[in-house]
Amino acid sequence: MGVLRSSYLALLPYIKTQWWLLAKALLCTIVYIGGMPILAMVFGLVSEAVGEGSISKITTVSGYTVLLFTVQGFCQYGQDVMMAEAALQVTKSLRVDAFAHLQSLDLSYFAEARAGDLSYRLTEDIDRIGEVMAKFFYQFLPSVLQLILILGYMFYLNWILTLTVLIVAPLLAVIVAWFGDRMLHLARRSQDQVSTLSAFLAEIFSGIRLVRAFGAEEFETHRFQQAAELHRQSKYATDRIRSIQYPVVSLLQAVAIIILIWIAVWQIAQGALEVKNFVSFCAAVALLIDPIRNVTNNYNELKQVQASTDRVFELFQLQPAVTERSDAVDLGAIQGKIEFRGVYFQYPDQRDWVLKNISTIIYPGEIVALVGTSGAGKSTLLNLLLRFYDPQQGKVLIDDQDIRQVTLRSLRRQIAIVPQETLLFSGTIAANIAFGKTHIDRAEIERAARIANAHDFIMALPQQYDTWVGERGVNLSGGQRQRIAIARAVLHNPKILLLDEATSALDSESEALVQEALQRLMVDRTVLVIAHRLATVKNCDRIFVLEKGQIIESGNHQELLALNGRYSQLHALQFS
Repeated sequence: MGVLRSSYLALLPYIKTQWWLLAKALLCTIVYIGGMPILAMVFGLVSEAVGEGSISKITTVSGYTVLLFTVQGFCQYGQDVMMAEAALQVTKSLRVDAFAHLQSLDLSYFAEARAGDLSYRLTEDIDRIGEVMAKFFYQFLPSVLQLILILGYMFYLNWILTLTVLIVAPLLAVIVAWFGDRMLHLARRSQDQVSTLSAFLAEIFSGIRLVRAFGAEEFETHRFQQAAELHRQSKYATDRIRSIQYPVVSLLQAVAIIILIWIAVWQIAQGALEVKNFVSFCAAVALLIDPIRNVTNNYNELKQVQASTDRVFELFQLQPAVTERSDAVDLGAIQGKIEFRGVYFQYPDQRDWVLKNISTIIYPGEIVALVGTSGAGKSTLLNLLLRFYDPQQGKVLIDDQDIRQVTLRSLRRQIAIVPQETLLFSGTIAANIAFGKTHIDRAEIERAARIANAHDFIMALPQQYDTWVGERGVNLSGGQRQRIAIARAVLHNPKILLLDEATSALDSESEALVQEALQRLMVDRTVLVIAHRLATVKNCDRIFVLEKGQIIESGNHQELLALNGRYSQLHALQFS
């Protein structure tokens, strides 16, 4: 995967949206920086007034100085506030766009991506971009302008002394650039280590039950210690480079100041330089120290954060394989007819066909079960129907319309799925039932819960429908989570229903309640049922037996038993 040569250029479209705010901030910056040469001149006037012993002159100069500092203070405040706001707006837009882009990517990407790494990119990496952008606007840019303006004033005062100061400048620039490149290299390595650490933690915390069950706490702690040590080494290398840079730059600055004083003393002795101008010149040199330090520090940070910028914009370079056509139309109301026509499919990381020449029609209102051993292609058929993937050959049609010709939103609005493992999100039970919908009336939510046999247990909870569901719904039982998933499907009101092992992980009592709810949900819908437990598919209109990506048998329960084929073998294995 290629990385943008300079990912900072990719930020320009986001920065342009804040041009008016930045223009006002820049105006404040210009006024603030414009007072710097005047401040240097004031020091010369003060030294002259002290030499003359003129109280009135000192009073006048002091009054103007207070006024200057007041104006500069207001302008600096305006600059910092407006530039910080602009940086935060850019950060928010970038974060939202990155999240939206990830939503468009294929499931195959998320199967390989690490959740901790993605979370880090959308939080820490983008926060670092925002911080360095804010510093660029209210530190780096003003410091560069201050350097240019002060140097111009110094040339005006004495070009010989100014050239003396500038002798060290090229050497400083080379050193700062070298340190910056080293910082970028080390920062990229450090960010990768932090990302790895974050992904490791997310993985362990999500699987903590398995860690405890296998007594693997010490093993995982050792693995974490190794990852933490690699992170420490990469951070230490970055800090060491930064620590070396500051004394080197300070030494060069000190040498330049010593040379400057010798030349100034020689010029004063020759009568070529007035003392007040030298004081003013020294004040100007002092006013260069902070901007030089800011430019140096900000340049290093820009180099460090470029690693974060690269990592974020790497996400935008990923493109989904499943996309809408430019002329895609809404699917509209459907009857529920499904057709797989000559479908061949293989996953991107596999060579063998997962599905081979699947051709079948499922009629509106029909309940069809998909059975077979693991890896036979059952779940893949559901994934193709939802257009999580597209087949390499053949077509999937709904009501005789190729689903690649319709919008993804209109397609998935007609389909609901009740999976084996129901995922609930942090939020209220009502919000989980109404997932994906806005402005849903509470009465509709309660009606869906009643149909799903969920209303009674919800009413027994402390806050009823406003009870907060923990992450992934861990504070609810499997049967309760499954009934909330059914209520979600009821509220979705699909014409096509997909049941993926919806009752396989439940106890007998919960299974009975869920089965009853599913029977209500399946009325007047086309239903595809994936099941390993054949007892749950006996009453289906048809059963497809899949083996190695092909439908090898088709019929109802009695017909398939009479064939004495693969279905009969599976049935005998389960009920022997």
